Formats: sequence, structure tokens, C-alpha cells
Amino acid sequence: MMEGYAKAMEEPKEQVRRLIIDPTIDSNKKLSLIYSVHRLGLTYIFLKEIEGQLEELFRNFKLEDYVEVDLYTTSINFQVFRHLGYRLPCDVFNNFQDVDSNTFKEHITSDVRGMLGLYESAQLRLKGEKILGDALTFTETKLKTLVTTLKGSLAQQVIQSLKRPFHRGMPMLEARLYFSNYQQECTMHDSLLKLANLHFNYLQLQQKEELRIVSQWWKDMRFQETAPYIRDRVPEIYLWMLGLYFEPSYSLARIIVTKITLFLMVLDDTCDAYATIEEIRLLTDAITRWDIGAMSQIPEYIRPFYKILLDEYAELEKQLTKEGHASRVIASKQAFKDIARGYLKEAEWTNKGCVASFPEYMKNGLITSAHNVISKSALVGMGEVVSEDALAWYASHPKILQASELISRLQDDIMTYQFERERGQSATSIDAYMKTYGVLEMEAIDELKKMIENAWEDINEGCLKPRQVSMDLLAPILNLARMIDVVYRYNDGLTFPETTFKEYITLLFIGSLPMHE
Repeated sequence: MMEGYAKAMEEPKEQVRRLIIDPTIDSNKKLSLIYSVHRLGLTYIFLKEIEGQLEELFRNFKLEDYVEVDLYTTSINFQVFRHLGYRLPCDVFNNFQDVDSNTFKEHITSDVRGMLGLYESAQLRLKGEKILGDALTFTETKLKTLVTTLKGSLAQQVIQSLKRPFHRGMPMLEARLYFSNYQQECTMHDSLLKLANLHFNYLQLQQKEELRIVSQWWKDMRFQETAPYIRDRVPEIYLWMLGLYFEPSYSLARIIVTKITLFLMVLDDTCDAYATIEEIRLLTDAITRWDIGAMSQIPEYIRPFYKILLDEYAELEKQLTKEGHASRVIASKQAFKDIARGYLKEAEWTNKGCVASFPEYMKNGLITSAHNVISKSALVGMGEVVSEDALAWYASHPKILQASELISRLQDDIMTYQFERERGQSATSIDAYMKTYGVLEMEAIDELKKMIENAWEDINEGCLKPRQVSMDLLAPILNLARMIDVVYRYNDGLTFPETTFKEYITLLFIGSLPMHE
């Protein structure tokens, strides 16, 4: 069936490719087409053609060309350039502000599509882009009051965007929602709609097969029998990793990173909810030694897990040594040892009943957010795009990586701290912030939310050209931050998967797309 879909995709692919490079299409229409291609998750298929078009349009960019352009078109153009790494200036929105009062002109409130575009554009702001900061506040307020008066697909678009803007969503899911909510935009090009439809069906078959492989592996390892206290979350963790990259070529990478993240969950639940402090110390020591000889020192119930962990990594190392990529497995293993030590430190704090200072908490908390393990493990199966230089760049701990880690830690804490308190868990960043700076809970939360927004601006900056590494390597870092938003914006989606995950798993793996004729 997958072969059938792949064959069927060839013709519409060619048609879309011809449209992208067609010199007779005017630039606004061209950018609008590229925008739809991007929103449908098809950019990777036409990357060379799209970059060629954008390079030229960006080179010829003149601010005065935007004086007469409406808000919707300006927003679409702005988003295309920014999403694909071009630093289009935010001054393109100047005409929509009143020069004297620096507020947005009231007449734009009657243009709902334009305001929605401006709201989505504001998500891509960088440090110091005041006009986009103002745009965010303005459009969010207006759209919230307007939404109840809207009908049809426009209502759906606004609801979806206010719930989660495209830039902070899971790419695969956002593509699926765009397909449903923006039919009108897609039907302008029949070949695009046809391609998107076949592409979804192709990916769905591939991803269901990956999920089947991982689920079978989890059952075969019998974790639920040997450690019945752990959360059983295979589809949820797989979906989370699918959020990092959905391209067909990363099939193996997804399987590997899902398995490693499931190991992480076993370790986390063991340290959090089951083991005594003494047992955690023994287990951490064994993981640090990474030696089957350490088996006798750890509690009986966790031995099967320890053996499987060592075996899986040994198998990965053997496999990747053949390909000359053993260093990636070593980096992932090192990150796994680090997080084990981080979990122990948290457990020691809880055991002593002490709340760390905020800087001290954050130093350890960035490790226990699991971001480091997941982002390094995500590289293991990615193939040739991960060079030694790329690994060195990762090891240098660049700003975009720090920002993504910070979001992982703080967003998680803001959503789970009450539940953690009830479970008698260790103090979170909120408790640490309150203690260190002598503020009340709500003030601490507000400050942490500001830190998250600042971190998003750093991520946006880090994705723009000239980049130090290719977007292939930046994408998992950006997408990890997005998945944290998906899982933790409204609730603790991992502990209570029926809230968010269930809907997404149903949409991506169970619901089929109506075939487009």
C-alpha cells in the first residue's frame, strides 16, 4: 500500500514543483502557495526549489513594496520568510500602526483573516521587536472577543490558533489540522490537495508500523510485569517523538529515540514513585558504572530493566560502529548517566526536605527535564546529516539548545507542580523561585512564564540564517520545545493522556483522510 501511495504521489509532486518555480506567478501568489506547502508539512520535498525562490525574492525585497499590501498578504509573506529562516524585517507591519499613538489602527479589526495572520506572525518575534509584541497583545484580545461571532472554517481557524498557534504546535498534527480547516486555501491548487492527501496516507501507514514495532518491543521486554508501578505510555511517547521529525527518512531515528525515552520513563517512575532513597543511590551508581557486573548490587525488581538498558545500547553501538557513527551512541549514553545522577540529586533534596536555591535547582532541573537525553538520542538514527561538526556544535551547548531546555523544564513545572506537591515530590522551580526571591506563588509563575517567552525569542533567532548547522539539526530542538507546549500547556498530558494525547493519536493514527479525487 505504501508503494502504491508513493507511486501515486509522483505526478502531483511534479505539478506542485512546476508551480513553485513558475516564473509567471506573481510573488504574493507564489508566497501564498509556499505557505500552504509549508503548513501541509511538504516543505522537505521541495526544499531546493523553495529556497531558490525565496533567495531571489528576499534579495529583491524593498520595504516600500509593502505600503499598499493588505494585512493578510503581508502576514503570510512575513511568516513564509521567517519560518524558512529569512530575516524579513518586522517593519512590513508599520503601515498598520498609527504613527502618533503607536497603536494598531482600529480598521484592521474588521479584517479577521488579517488579524489572525498578524497573531501568527507575532509568534515569530525576536528580542526587541516591539511592534510584534504589541501585535500579539492586540490581536489576541480582539480575536478572543470576536471568535463567538464567526462561522464556518474561519471560526475553526481562529479557535485552533488561539488554542495553539501554528508555530508552537506539533508539525504533523498542525499539517493535518490545516488540511481540514483551510480547505479553501488548499483547493486553489488541485495538485497540492491531492499530494497532501496521499502524503498523509503514506505517512500514516509508515507511522502505524513504527508504533507497532515499538509496542511489540515493549511487550516483549515485559516491563509491565517486572515493574508494574510504571506508566504504560507507548503510543504517547511515540507520538511525542514523532513531533521531533515526521519525514519518512527518519523512521529508524524515531524507533530508537522512542525506546530510549521509554527507558527514561521507567527510570523516572522508579525514582519518583517507587524506590527508596537507598535503592536510588544503588541504581544510579550502577548506571554510572554501566557494567553488567553491577547487577548484583541493585534491587531484584529493577535488574531486568538494567539488563535490557545495557543490551539495547550495546546493540545500538555495534550497529552504529559499522557505519562510523558510534560517537552518537556514546553521547546519548553519557546523557542517560547524567539524568540518572540528576534524578538522584532531586531524590536527595526530597529526602532531606530541602528546597534548593533557584540557580541550583535550574542547574539540575535542566538535566532532569530529559531534554538533553532526548535531543542527543534523536540524533542517533538520523543518518549522514549528523556530522562530527554537528555533534561538536551540540556539545558546545548553544543558545538555542539552552532555550529549548529552559522551556522543557519550566513549562513542565508550571503545569505539574501542584500534582507533584500532592505526591510529596521534590520541590519544583516554582518553590525554588519563591524561596530564593521571596515572592508569592502567582508572582513566581508569572516570572517563569516571562522566562519561557524570552526563551522562545532565542529559539526564533537561532533558526534564522546564517545558521551554524543545518535546519535538519535545529528542527528537533525547535520541535522539542513545541512538544512541551503541546503536552504541558493546558494540563499534564503525559500523566493524564486522555486530555490531549488521545485526541491527537485518534486524529493521526485512527482517523483516515477522505480520498481526494
